[in-house]
Amino acid sequence: MSRVKNVFSGLQGDKAIWAIAALLALFSFLPVYSAASNLAYINGDGNTIRFLIKHGMHLVLGFTILFGVHKIPHHYFRGLSVIFLPLVLVLLIVTLAQGTVMAGANAARWIKIPFVGVGFQTSTLAAVVLMAYVARYLSRIKDKDVTFKETLMPLWLPVGLVLILILPANFSTTAILFVMVVALVFLGGYPLKYLGAIIGAGIVMLLLFILLAKAFPGMFPNRVDTWISRVENFASDEVDADADYQIEKAKIAIASGGPFGQGPGKSVQKNFLPQSSSDFIYAIIVEEFGLAGGLFLMAMYLLLLFRITVIAHKAETIFAKLLVVGVGMPIVFQALINMAVAVELFPVTGQTLPLVSSGGTSIWMTCLAIGIVLSVSAKREVKKQELDTIENPLDILSETL
Repeated sequence: MSRVKNVFSGLQGDKAIWAIAALLALFSFLPVYSAASNLAYINGDGNTIRFLIKHGMHLVLGFTILFGVHKIPHHYFRGLSVIFLPLVLVLLIVTLAQGTVMAGANAARWIKIPFVGVGFQTSTLAAVVLMAYVARYLSRIKDKDVTFKETLMPLWLPVGLVLILILPANFSTTAILFVMVVALVFLGGYPLKYLGAIIGAGIVMLLLFILLAKAFPGMFPNRVDTWISRVENFASDEVDADADYQIEKAKIAIASGGPFGQGPGKSVQKNFLPQSSSDFIYAIIVEEFGLAGGLFLMAMYLLLLFRITVIAHKAETIFAKLLVVGVGMPIVFQALINMAVAVELFPVTGQTLPLVSSGGTSIWMTCLAIGIVLSVSAKREVKKQELDTIENPLDILSETL
């Protein structure tokens, strides 16, 4: 009993967020284990236990990351974002250059971690690092009169590079990250007249990329066609049985759920949905746990959003406020998009349900972001001089030593 108390005494920060993360993680075992039967059938061995064990190991590593990160004083993330941004750019270049092709479509989103052989989706790490970097820059120019030219190199060049490197293989992540950056910059007080120009430039760059991909289809096999077909299928009133296969099966699963569902493990559509344990896991949850289960899950994410808002409001520095919003809001935004896709309120995006869907990278980076939020909520006593002056990455090394 004393050991359990010692473990819980080491948990700092907002207890409600700890509880939400734990509940989502524990709840995830049921739908992941149920949906794993589809993966086990595809692999031919029928062994669902190994998928459950794998998911459990991902969660253990994720919460280890969460625990370690939440112990770091949040002002260190100012310099850490500067240190990790070049590393992230290199990882994105390597990821894009490997040119993995799956079923005729460019899916260069993953790299193999050396000596381990585990796949890692670099765009998710890039998103967290970039949001922290943008929060740092906005905190530096707060209440200052800046020109558009002054912000191009230190702010928009890094943002543009990250987005350009993610775009060819993952449009949905690029779009979500761009929206999140724009939202954070808006909340950070960036001049609206400049922000409008950035949004316009982003749209123009996307159109140019689409034209380039159409003109040279060999550069990005089928990616633009996939994006356009998904949007067209979403907007069209006519049902295309082949193109809308996943979303139609998801809607059948949701319609079969009723108020309280078919019961844990009793989903039928998990055997037909290709991404039943990841992208469309929400549909399986509603089928097995009904409207009650779906609303419970939505309430958890909305409660997380509420706690993030409270922590941001109580944070003592501009950087801390923007950091919490920057890394915390995308978690909830991604969850809502995943749910919206399942009920056909949004085109298919390939976004997972944070802490619930299977997939190591998604779990690890969600835990990293939650750890940063908890670090801010821990309200450690930090000297004002440290808050104002730790900008140079070398300062972090000296502070650590």
